[in-house]
Amino acid sequence: MKLSIVIPCRNEFDYIEECIHAIYANDLPVSTILSVFVIDGLSDDGTRSKIELLKTNYPTLKLIDNQKQQTPFAFNLGVKADSTANFIQIVGVRQILSKDYLKNSIELFKDSDIWCVGGKVNNVYLNNKGRIIAKAMSTSFGMGLGNFRTLDSSGYVDTVGTPMYKKEVFDKVGFFDESLIRNQDDDFNYRVSKAGGKIYYDNNISLKYYVRGTFSGLWMQFFQYGYWKVYVNKKHTTITTYRQLVPPAFVAYLILLLLTPIFGANFVLISGIPLLFYKILLFIFSAKSAKNFLDFFQLLITYPILHISYGLGYLRGMIDFILLRKKPSESQKRLSR
Repeated sequence: MKLSIVIPCRNEFDYIEECIHAIYANDLPVSTILSVFVIDGLSDDGTRSKIELLKTNYPTLKLIDNQKQQTPFAFNLGVKADSTANFIQIVGVRQILSKDYLKNSIELFKDSDIWCVGGKVNNVYLNNKGRIIAKAMSTSFGMGLGNFRTLDSSGYVDTVGTPMYKKEVFDKVGFFDESLIRNQDDDFNYRVSKAGGKIYYDNNISLKYYVRGTFSGLWMQFFQYGYWKVYVNKKHTTITTYRQLVPPAFVAYLILLLLTPIFGANFVLISGIPLLFYKILLFIFSAKSAKNFLDFFQLLITYPILHISYGLGYLRGMIDFILLRKKPSESQKRLSR
């Protein structure tokens, strides 16, 4: 049995070594032939030198250049790197697999309906803001019902974050869409589901994920998620998940709320009820997750960043892709992380 690991990478000097060590530390059957491909976007921070050193300890570790320096190109280069692999595991550099992640994922494919498997994400923060962001991203209020980041039990889902695929999946649905700088995994997993495959989230396998720790980076990241989600929807002429509509609807409501004073005080009071309900939920979830007053205050900021940035990005995408029929903005092709 052959297992191929694909690691998209650019300028990850601080994390690449731990990521690689964790992969090779996995418990696998002795018959497993493991190959690891780091698809590097021409890193210039010393990452490549560290990979070369790691190759001396791990002969099956390979370094492949990603001249395009964008994620979907890295995915496809990695998937195509070994045409004889039985399974493909995609791992981000900041995703540190547990020792049983690979073995247990492979076991789940005994169910022939399962085409993709992913596990639980345990967020690790780099600073205090990262800790707050991790708390917000682990709640249903922050990420929405049904998001794999907030699940506490195993089951079928629409997408997972660190996926393993049967190799034949790529023969059936093709490769990752290289026009999608973000949301290429959501697009691919939607195609998997449409082709009849099931995506399984296993709460019993896990990985550690280093969360980035700035509010500005979080804003741009989720703005891009919303923006590119519209592009995916237009491609498939459908709404791929209905929870994605909540943030743009909320932002549209906030914009319209500014116009309510022209209709009189009574209309202002009535139209403000949804905002009051949102504030109540915001206070409840912030208080529930906070250890102290500073945490509480920062969570009051973090949740709206998640919701409003995604909603604004989605509305911007609707204007660009649906109304104006434009191609993606060049500014939104620059990744925030």
